[in-house]
Amino acid sequence: MKIGVDAMGGDFAPEAVVLGAIEAQKQFSDVRLVLIGDKVKIEEILVREGANIASFDIVHTDQVIEMGEHPVKAFSSKPQSSIAIGFKLLMEDKIQGFASAGSTGGMMVGAMYTIKQIPGLLRPAIASPIPVSLDRKAILLDVGLNPDCKPEVLVQYAMLGSVYAQYVLGIDNPRVGLLNIGEEEEKGSILTQATYGQLKDASGINFIGNVEGHDVFRGKADVIVTDGFTGNVLLKTAESFYGLLRKQGIRNDFFEGFNFENIGGTPVLGVNGVVIIGHGISNAKAIKNMIKQTIDCVNGGIVEHIRENLQ
Repeated sequence: MKIGVDAMGGDFAPEAVVLGAIEAQKQFSDVRLVLIGDKVKIEEILVREGANIASFDIVHTDQVIEMGEHPVKAFSSKPQSSIAIGFKLLMEDKIQGFASAGSTGGMMVGAMYTIKQIPGLLRPAIASPIPVSLDRKAILLDVGLNPDCKPEVLVQYAMLGSVYAQYVLGIDNPRVGLLNIGEEEEKGSILTQATYGQLKDASGINFIGNVEGHDVFRGKADVIVTDGFTGNVLLKTAESFYGLLRKQGIRNDFFEGFNFENIGGTPVLGVNGVVIIGHGISNAKAIKNMIKQTIDCVNGGIVEHIRENLQ
């Protein structure tokens, strides 16, 4: 397996990325990491850290899509950027997964322009693993890619989340809940009411009904489905409690599950390749876990399983 890593992506690149890649290489010695970025800078860090340069593939580029750039313009005007080259390698099957803590917009444009979404899928989603106990996670989607959704899109999100929960989180017959303001079928907005009926009739989805906000982190469902607006607000609200605890000097093992360093990155589900987006402020630990997330998704065969479910 070869995993592409954007060595120039993130606020602390290439330093944090290369350090994280070194740690990931120690943990996953059977995986070949392909570092995409400034070869001189990458090799300087590898040598300084006493790492074996021959253990990595390095693809040189000196172009970077910056965080503040317009994603479409930057992707088209910088064909030799680390993100553009990463997607080119993924499209050509020279790597089996691509991870970056760089521009989220650039990553999404790259995915849609190169590997594209899986035929039959209405819209891809960005999903986020969330803790529901000390040793168990659920998957929440969408968390920001599509603020406005139709019922048919949310039904497909239920399928995407179920595939991830089964083949990456290892949950058999994952339970799917629709995020709502009440448990009853008639509760909620026009969107959730229409979605409920479609999910109830959908084959291959273990739909358990509506879940409320207080159910999300109790483990009532393994897959929580909602539109990108609501999902993003829910996720960031939960993450803020982790930040508040840390500011007060309190360490809580459950809330450590919201620490972006431990999560690593969020998968883009529904495109023709494994794509993981990390946080812009990722340090070495976060980069290592972003790479782990990428490896887990490749090993889980999520792209192939999503294709099968769309046939």
